[in-house]
Amino acid sequence: MILRRGFLMSTGMVILAGGIGKRMNRPVPKQFLLLGGKPIILHVLEKIEQIEEIEKVVICSPKEHIEEMQKLIFNHNIQKNILCVEGGKSRQESTYIGCKNLQGVDSIIVHEAVRPFVSKKEYLDLINDESENVIYGLDIPFTVLKQEDGYIKENLKRDELINVQLPQKFNGELLLKAHEDAAKEGLFFTEDASLFYHYNPDKKVRVLKGSLYNVKITTPVDLVTCEEIYKEFIVGKE
Repeated sequence: MILRRGFLMSTGMVILAGGIGKRMNRPVPKQFLLLGGKPIILHVLEKIEQIEEIEKVVICSPKEHIEEMQKLIFNHNIQKNILCVEGGKSRQESTYIGCKNLQGVDSIIVHEAVRPFVSKKEYLDLINDESENVIYGLDIPFTVLKQEDGYIKENLKRDELINVQLPQKFNGELLLKAHEDAAKEGLFFTEDASLFYHYNPDKKVRVLKGSLYNVKITTPVDLVTCEEIYKEFIVGKE
């Protein structure tokens, strides 16, 4: 529990671990690939193990990998209250399932198993921010154009755009309701800030400055990049 605006608030977390490693060209799901000698998701779990404000964690994983996930948690003595559940057919459906398993929690943090370098400070900054709904984002340092049928259609103003990162924090009740509505209407979003804002345009979503180290590992190049980040900037400094 944390005290916010005079009220004790509970915090839960959904970790999306549904990757099957297709783009990695590996037989092992990407969340179980080794980074710095240990599974990628273990970097995430070891970090949130240190954060008492996160009271319950739901890991959404393919059914065939739930037992492996549970063994990893047990073998590495992770003591956090963690529930491993079968995820959905899409990222959005998995998040919805995770949120349903956190009903009654005041704040829900959504994170991805393949973003291993979020620091303890970044988690705490997210949790302790007075705003109910908070995400991380980075300025876009390159030109972004809109195209249609292979031709430039529009020049977008990059100073109005951000590269959205996770973790993200939302009012738990409103996030669950947004997912319920999206499921009923058959609408799909690439991440939860977009979904939340679509159904709650009157609710402010605060943007905190993200980190260049917060890489999402989806390709072999990402893994090589993260190995270098780990060796140069992370190991020994956590």
